[in-house]
Amino acid sequence: MEPNRDSLLAIVNAPGQFNFENGIELTHVEPGLAQGVLWAGPASLNPEGLIHGGAIATLADTVAGCCACSTGGDCVTSSSSLEYLRPAQGDLFCEATPKKLGRKLSVIQVVIVNTEDKTVATGTFTFFMTRPGEAPDSQG
Repeated sequence: MEPNRDSLLAIVNAPGQFNFENGIELTHVEPGLAQGVLWAGPASLNPEGLIHGGAIATLADTVAGCCACSTGGDCVTSSSSLEYLRPAQGDLFCEATPKKLGRKLSVIQVVIVNTEDKTVATGTFTFFMTRPGEAPDSQG
């Protein structure tokens, strides 16, 4: 296994991490591709009993970020846009692929499907790329 892939899987899937605690598992990472799942539970639901939009956004952001970092480095989300296409129930699966993997910015597209392989949401995420361990400049 590739070291960056192993570290991404270990970090994202570690107990105590936000993603893990919210039912999100990173299932696959390779250069230019990341996949993950939201194991839907009671905490994933909105008052109507459907998957909360914020849970879907968290899944998408997590998997997209891992795709952006799949060739090395670290990143933080710069912007995101999601199109919710249908109400979602049950576990959800996300696949992220790059539109652009850059040195300073990476743009990642996501597709989220349900257990019937119907598309629930699509989106685009832009990430500010940093060197490992380097925090983005908070002063602009």
